[in-house]
Amino acid sequence: MPKKSNALRGVFALYRENADAADRILFGRETHADRRGFLRGAGLATMGAMVGAAIPFHRTMPAHFLPVVLASDEVIRGKDGLTVLNDRPLNAETPPHLLDDPVTPTNRHFIRNNGLPPDAVDPESWTLTIDGLVDTPLSLSIADLRSRFEVVTQALTLECGGNGRAFFDPPARGNQWTYGAVACSEWMGVRLADVLRAAGIKDGVVYTAHEGADLHLSGDPTKQPISRGVPIEKALDPGNLIAFGQNGGPIHAMNGAPLRLVIPGWPGSCSQKWVTRIRLRDVVHDGAKMTGTSYRVPNCPVAPGEDVATEDFDIIHAMPVKSLITSPATGLVSSAPAVQVRGHAWAGDRSVARVAVSIDFGATWSDADLDAPVNPHAWQNWRVDVTFPQAGYYEIWARAIDSEGVGQPHAIAWNPKGYLNNSLHRVAVTVA
Repeated sequence: MPKKSNALRGVFALYRENADAADRILFGRETHADRRGFLRGAGLATMGAMVGAAIPFHRTMPAHFLPVVLASDEVIRGKDGLTVLNDRPLNAETPPHLLDDPVTPTNRHFIRNNGLPPDAVDPESWTLTIDGLVDTPLSLSIADLRSRFEVVTQALTLECGGNGRAFFDPPARGNQWTYGAVACSEWMGVRLADVLRAAGIKDGVVYTAHEGADLHLSGDPTKQPISRGVPIEKALDPGNLIAFGQNGGPIHAMNGAPLRLVIPGWPGSCSQKWVTRIRLRDVVHDGAKMTGTSYRVPNCPVAPGEDVATEDFDIIHAMPVKSLITSPATGLVSSAPAVQVRGHAWAGDRSVARVAVSIDFGATWSDADLDAPVNPHAWQNWRVDVTFPQAGYYEIWARAIDSEGVGQPHAIAWNPKGYLNNSLHRVAVTVA
């Protein structure tokens, strides 16, 4: 059987230990005398998310049943090579060497869910509501968006605020992302700013509030898994899209089809998936995962493990400067004395001014050839040829510096929630 992720190995182990309990824990499924295990509601949505499609004959599914697709290399239908970190909710990252393309293919775009994806998605009947402090509330179908507003296509970088959390010491709770909760696909849609202005923005608006069709993990329809927003100044940035296309095709189901927000440069959680409503408010939005310490960091440096009062956390806005080495893959054993090193760099609301690479643990640095972004908020591709002086073990380090002169740090700036790790990316190479 092909190798599975740790998350899926844990699922199979749970079924081996107590299959009835596994059915209840994972899918809320009770085993009946006829050995059927009825799936409904949140449990059905969970299994649908895992296989990437609806399950028409779920009512006749045997108890203790796991779909055969979960025993294959392609754990998530329509995705290739992603590492599953969690299956409730479904979260999966992309190994760096699979992000080598200048534009991230749909099948390699990471997945970050907070709840259960909607199990009934019809693009023809999907409706987006724009309301709150607007002159004219709008109810728009995807066809309305296409016909009433200019349709644009932009390469836009999305990154989870917790990307890099796995390297925090002491550890931080949450999905243990390494490097691959980032992507830069081409998104097609209409500008969020155009739609908000069409509704008429009233005086006093300070924040947006986003709502989606995903379901809370509890299955309670009165609870939201996530509802975040952004300051109105950010919402009016022309780089933000209400998107209905990805890389020339439909959006992948796990990336928010048929309609989502793309708010590049800020934590990916601002980019509501399966978006159904955008409200304008005269206060900072207080929806699910907008309050407490969610997507917030301390307002001053803190020591690792230090307790921080909730009132001393600030909402994360723009993401920090960062770079990723996509080639060579870490662990390469090379018989050649030289390799080309490639990767991407991005810097929130700024651009990247320079990327440098070191093979001697930071003693010296060589500038890489750095491409300009294809449009604002796209990551920038870079490359440099390096020659190793002799056989042995080497580490390739990459460091990006943004347009304001701020560079990546060597060490992690620790915070209790494990956000914003933009320390240097390193890969190992052995020259034979």
